[in-house]
Amino acid sequence: QVQLVESGGGLVQAGGSLRLSCAASGWIASLKAMGWYRQAPGKQRELVAGITTGGSTNYADSVLGRFTISRDIGKNTVYLQMNSLKPEDTAVYYCRADRIVGLNYWGQGTQVTVSS
Repeated sequence: QVQLVESGGGLVQAGGSLRLSCAASGWIASLKAMGWYRQAPGKQRELVAGITTGGSTNYADSVLGRFTISRDIGKNTVYLQMNSLKPEDTAVYYCRADRIVGLNYWGQGTQVTVSS
């Protein structure tokens, strides 16, 4: 089992920044990647950014150049630095841990609200 605890969401004005954290605990060795997803009201959950255990990253086109995913291996924590935030970035942000085999794990979600 892997537990994910997210933090760092909140309310920010357009153009501002936030940093989300996702701390993982448990059977970390079973994971191959971690990522951040978001879901806005009335929309499907979408990938925002991901990072593999090898350090490779990928981003949604909508956040490329504004968001940065990183990790602290010693703390088993993944971060999402969000800069130049836009109102359309408003959503619940979820951390996901991808297992090598089997179902993935999800965090509880953290709300990000960007006011115009």
